[in-house]
Amino acid sequence: MGFLVTAEQLYEAPIPASPDGRLSYSSVLLSRLGPNEPAFRLRMEEALAAAERCLREYSRDSSDPRVADLTGHLATTGGKRLRTLLALLAAEFGDPAREGVVRAAVVAELVHIASLYHDDVVDRAAVRHGVSSANVLWGDRMAVLGGNWLLARAARIAAELEPGVIDLNAGTANRLITGQMRELAGPGPEENPVEHYFRVIAGKTAALLAMAPGAGALQAGAPEAVVDALIEYGEQFGVAFQIADDLLDIASPESLTGKERGKDLLAGVSSLPVLLALEDTDPRDAELRELLAAGPGDGTDRHLRVLELFAVSRATARAEAIMRERLAGARAALESLPATPARHTLDALCDFVAFRTG
Repeated sequence: MGFLVTAEQLYEAPIPASPDGRLSYSSVLLSRLGPNEPAFRLRMEEALAAAERCLREYSRDSSDPRVADLTGHLATTGGKRLRTLLALLAAEFGDPAREGVVRAAVVAELVHIASLYHDDVVDRAAVRHGVSSANVLWGDRMAVLGGNWLLARAARIAAELEPGVIDLNAGTANRLITGQMRELAGPGPEENPVEHYFRVIAGKTAALLAMAPGAGALQAGAPEAVVDALIEYGEQFGVAFQIADDLLDIASPESLTGKERGKDLLAGVSSLPVLLALEDTDPRDAELRELLAAGPGDGTDRHLRVLELFAVSRATARAEAIMRERLAGARAALESLPATPARHTLDALCDFVAFRTG
């Protein structure tokens, strides 16, 4: 069972996300990572296409066209559909043709999109998926309500699925909102900032990436032990994925990521490399700590100097090591699963996350 590319080639060029849905990030990712198994590839492509159609339909499922325009805005402008892919891969460990599997994948994607509406309001973001964000087009209050509508729509769909999917969706929504509130509140008086960071991303990122394979496996009727293993995979993978994003912000050029290098750093985002640098006491990184303590730069030489220092700092190396530990944990969760094309693809996704930061 051979892969189409080597791990080093996985991120040699950006993966496009087509707004018209004909070429999704997840389908291109599958083509790069998936094993040479024609039946598996065809089944996955058909399921991804069906999920995309359902997502666009459900996100605009309102009799009021004004509401439909708001709630369908991000679903129709593209996106990675990584959660869709994870759910459908997980369904391969049960019966992928079972009724409701595609809708289970859509539930995970709708909850994710709802979180983006809320995040953009909190972050005052102006652009999402290359278009104006919902809060810019409709205002903050309407954007928040749009996100709430999507959460409710996801709950309605989940109510039609296996009981385990209902419970998983409710628990994920709780974790997601708690993570958002923790991020807004910041670390408590006695809370370590790095520990706070991990609590935040456990809710905001890992919960969603654990829900997706869990929902897919549950709806496909996979055994309980398999469902638990896939949820654990998603938890570990989700933390690693967020750390990878943090590293990409400070290390990768705009041509690779599609956004300005150090954009989150300029915005004052408390990413893991930043937090690790601030708590470090090594004299070799004293200049970096001083510059970070002074606050975000403004695109001038100071900001460029911070990026240069991060490239050789212990904080960056530590963040990379933690990311790889989490990826190892994700792989360990797969060890009890049968060596199917789906498992090989889930394992290759870990390579993808690791090498996209290399």
